[in-house]
Amino acid sequence: MTLAEPAATVVPRIVVGITGASGAIYGVRLLQRLRTLGARTHLVVTSAGVLNAHHELDLDRNALEALADEAHPLGDIGACIASGSHPVDAMVIAPCSMRTLASVAHGFGDNLLTRAADVTLKERRRLLLMVRETPFNLAHLRNMTAVTEMGAIVFPPLPAFYHRPQSIAEMVDDTVERVIALLGVGNATPRNWNGL
Repeated sequence: MTLAEPAATVVPRIVVGITGASGAIYGVRLLQRLRTLGARTHLVVTSAGVLNAHHELDLDRNALEALADEAHPLGDIGACIASGSHPVDAMVIAPCSMRTLASVAHGFGDNLLTRAADVTLKERRRLLLMVRETPFNLAHLRNMTAVTEMGAIVFPPLPAFYHRPQSIAEMVDDTVERVIALLGVGNATPRNWNGL
């Protein structure tokens, strides 16, 4: 009699995009947390995303790319994540600028970030867009409607206050855990509302 082979560990494969919208901390914390959960990450950062990460967090491109398993240049349309044949489970753009939202909504695929988002949608995989702008104009709202109709999830990083967060880091972490749960990565620990 032989013992059954242990089940293979499934490693989640997540594409993370970072754009120039305010809130680079969301992309950074997401990459850090996905690493602790054993996920494999592909990172694409726009030039404005690098600029903003430097301004908000004092991080340069090398520091950002070190947080991912694999980093791809924005112009590398030949990268593995530009094809639906490459196995990826989900994608998140954190934060997502209104320009990137518009590109996804209209199917431009004009750089690796928007091409990867387009691939995610066409393959019916989960796509989360952490849009950052306020107030919204009609173009923003129509683009959010369009991507929602395509199957994406529009997820503005709005903090929950019912847990009485004591710091910005706690608010960011709570939002990141909710995103990870929506991406379908196991062992996420969002703080659930249990009623009053």
